[in-house]
Amino acid sequence: MSDFRKYLNNQMEDPAFRAEWDALEPEFAVVQAIIDARTAAGMTQKELSEKTGITQGDISRLERGNANPSLKTLQRLAAGMGMRLKVEFLPEERHRA
Repeated sequence: MSDFRKYLNNQMEDPAFRAEWDALEPEFAVVQAIIDARTAAGMTQKELSEKTGITQGDISRLERGNANPSLKTLQRLAAGMGMRLKVEFLPEERHRA
C-alpha cells in the first residue's frame, strides 16, 4: 500500500475530512472521466486541443482539477474525442455507520 493511500485511509477516519472528501467526489469524477476518455481516444492534450480549439493549457487545468468546465466545454471535449456527453442524476448513497 502506498504512503499516500495509508495517509488517506487514516484521514478518512476523521468525519470532517470524510465529509469534505465526499463533497468533492463529483469534481474528482469529472476530472477522471475527462482523462479516461482522452486516453481511451488515444489522444494527447495537444491533439485534443487541436480538435476542439480549447487551449492545451486549459485542458491541462481541467485535468488537474484547477478549472470548472461548463457543459458547453464538456460537449466540445466529448465531440473532439468522437464521443457524446451524458449527464446523470443518481439516487444519493447513504453511508453506513
